[in-house]
Parts: sequence; C-alpha cells; structure tokens
Amino acid sequence: MRCVWASYGSGLIIAGLSLGSCAPVGPDYAKPNAPVPAQYKEIKGWKLGEPHDYLDKGDWWTVFGDAELNRLEPQVAISNQTIKADEANYREAQSLIAQARASLFPDLTLDGSATRSGTGTGGGKSTATSTGSLTANASWDLDVWGSVRRTIESKEAGAEVSAADLANARLSAQSSLATAYFELRETDSLHDLLADTVKQYQHSLDITQNQYKAGTTARSDVITAQAQLLSAQAQEINTEVARRQFEHAIAVLTGKPPAELSIPHGALAHNIPNVPPRLPSTLLERRPDIVAAERAMKEENALIGVAMAAYYPDISLSGALGVTGTTAKASPANPAWSIGLSMAQTIFNGGLTEAQVAGAKATYEASVATYRQTVLTAFQQVEDELAAMRILAAQEKVQIEAVTAARQAVQIALNEYQAGTQNFTTVVTAETTALSDEESALTTREQRYLASVSLIVALGGGWNASKLPTEGQ
Repeated sequence: MRCVWASYGSGLIIAGLSLGSCAPVGPDYAKPNAPVPAQYKEIKGWKLGEPHDYLDKGDWWTVFGDAELNRLEPQVAISNQTIKADEANYREAQSLIAQARASLFPDLTLDGSATRSGTGTGGGKSTATSTGSLTANASWDLDVWGSVRRTIESKEAGAEVSAADLANARLSAQSSLATAYFELRETDSLHDLLADTVKQYQHSLDITQNQYKAGTTARSDVITAQAQLLSAQAQEINTEVARRQFEHAIAVLTGKPPAELSIPHGALAHNIPNVPPRLPSTLLERRPDIVAAERAMKEENALIGVAMAAYYPDISLSGALGVTGTTAKASPANPAWSIGLSMAQTIFNGGLTEAQVAGAKATYEASVATYRQTVLTAFQQVEDELAAMRILAAQEKVQIEAVTAARQAVQIALNEYQAGTQNFTTVVTAETTALSDEESALTTREQRYLASVSLIVALGGGWNASKLPTEGQ
C-alpha cells in the first residue's frame, strides 16, 4: 500500500511539474520611459539636497523646529482613521496574493465511510457485517500557460500599489495637519496683531477725545475713532472662529474628538526653512503616487497574460486512491486507484477572448498614460512650489519694508493731528493702511510656510520606493 501511494503521488507531481514548467504567455513587464527634465526650471537660487538630509529621515516636519508640531505629527500615523482604512486595504491586497498562489497547488480531499449491518433468523441467530472505505482524491489545474503565475504577478503589483497608496495617504494626512497647524498659528498671529491694533486705536481715540475736550476737533472725529476701535475689536473676536475650526481639524487628523484637543496660543515664527530639492530623476522613486502609478502598469501588464491564456486549453490532473473492506468474509482491505489527464478547449465564444485581450491591452495603455501624466503633474507641483518659495520670499521682504513705512506714516499723522496741522481723516487712512500692510505681511509669511509644506510633499516627504513593505509586513 505504501508503495502504491508513493508511486501515485510521485507520478502526479512529476506530471504536474512537467506540464507547468512552460513560460507564461503574455508580455513581460518593462518599465516605460517617463518625461524627466535634466533640471528644474525654477531651481535658480536653490542648492540641491544631499544624501542623508532631513528628507531622508522621514520626519520631515522637524525641519520647522516647532515643538508642538513635532508632538502632533507622530499621532497621525498611529490614530488617523483614513490611514487605518488604507492599512486594511493593504492587508486585503496581501491576502489576494496568497489566494492566487493557492491555485498553483493541487486540491486534496479525503472521503471515508463505515457501515455495519446485520440480519436475523427465526432461530434467534443473526449475522453482522461491517463495511468501510477510505478514498483520497486529488485534482490539479495545471498552470501550463502561466495564467496563475500572471495572476500572482498582478496581485503582487496590486499589493505594491496599495502599499504606495498607504504611504501617499500617510503623507497627505501629515501635510494636512501641518497646513492646518500653520493656518492656526497664522490666526494666532493675526489675533495678536489685532490686539495690538486695538491698543493703537484706543490710543488714537484718547487723543481725539482730548482734542475734542480742548475744542480743537469736531465730535465726528471722536465717533470715527470709536467706530474704528470697535471694528478692530470685532475682527479680533472673529479670529477665534477660524482658530477653533483649525484646532478641530487637527484633532480629527490625529484621531481624536475635537473636545479632547487644545493647542496653546502661539505666534507664527519667522524662521522658514530652506527645502533642498533633489535631482529631477530621483523624484520617480521618491513620490508614492508616482510609484503607485508605475506598479499599476505592472499589474495591468500581467493581466494581459491572464487574458491571453484563455486562447489555450485548460489542462488538469485528477486521481484517487482508496481502500475498501468488509468483515463479512474476513477479507482484507482492497486497494483501488485511478489517475487521469483532462483537457478543455474553447472552440467558439463569439470573439469573447479576443475582446478580453484587447480590453486588457487598452487598460494597460491607459495605465501608461496615467503614469506619465502623474509624473508630469509631479514635476509641475515641484516647479510651482519652487517658484512660490522664491517669489513669496521676495514679496515678504518688500512687504516688511511697507509695514515699516506705514507705521512711520501713522506716527507722523498722529503728531501732525495733535499739532493741529492735519485732520483726523489722514490719521484713519494711515492706520488703515498700516493694518492692511501688516495683515498682508502676515498672510505672505503664512503662504511661505504652506509653500514649504507643499514643496516637501511634492518632493515625496522623505519617502522612497525602497520603503515599500515586503510581503508579510
């Protein structure tokens, strides 16, 4: 019996391996070319980054040197629910690989039965019989044309797409938090600016009231100063609306209910970091969305082979080995076995196979176009943010000079008003201009921070394709 089992199993395995050793049908994947410039157009004035700079460390937000931001950012990867959903999607993609690989192996089943029966006679005697059988069945759909192997290839690429999507979701959530955080800090700075403005306007009101009491100015000047003060106070109060909204958004990004997070007041700092870009060619491996698009091409390419395998017959092996026995005659168990090869070939299906192959090729070609468009969009984003960083820096420099001049104009106007050589309208105009210039300078600084975040994200945020997890991670 043992020899029969060994012979049967060996024959099945040898036959399966012999028939399944053919090269898979369909095109092997080759990464298409992508439009990569030799250098960035907007690189003027920038120094290229070196290996092992802060972008290679992953925690890209630390470049801003903000302790509160450094405390909040790590919570995104741990608690953000959108990221958790993408993590689950990646685990599902891994399971699809295991499911596809299972098709490479035979299915084995075991059937058994046992019965006992008896008959009686009029004399009180009875006869009992026991019958039993045990059968092992095997079936193996042979991957002669590589359909299963191409399916595995597509699922592996699909899992890499899912892993890159997960990295992209993590980077997106991190950048959303950084953006909301700097917007919150800009709101805090605006609140401080308006608080100082309220003090300035109160000072102007005091001067106007003194002038009115002295009989050197009209009552209308006092009312104008009061209206200006109340307007600034209303704006100061209104900043709390935006601040609360940004704080709530940050809470949700870190996986917390808004009620559980309070961020202390703090101004927007002036030390905006320099973000060193790398060579354009490195961007293809540093952005998860580009890597996802590239792996999607590999996935679709493999599915062409799956579709083409339908042109060829399905070949399968099957066999059974069993024993039966009965105690009626005290006979020994009798072995029985069978082994067979079957083939099924579609003769006519109305052009279905041709249409499926054509569809698979078209889907692959669409993925190539999507990949190249993703690359182009990525370079556009880098160029946009490089230009924005340079232009906004120049704008802020001029804006600061405008603020200095506006403050001097306010002081001169107040002095002339107190001296009686200027009307109060000039003071109001100067103060309004000063507030507008200071708000513009603050907005420009915020835009520089947001452009820094956007540039880091456009450069991949410290991620690269080598960080794609291996199977089982």
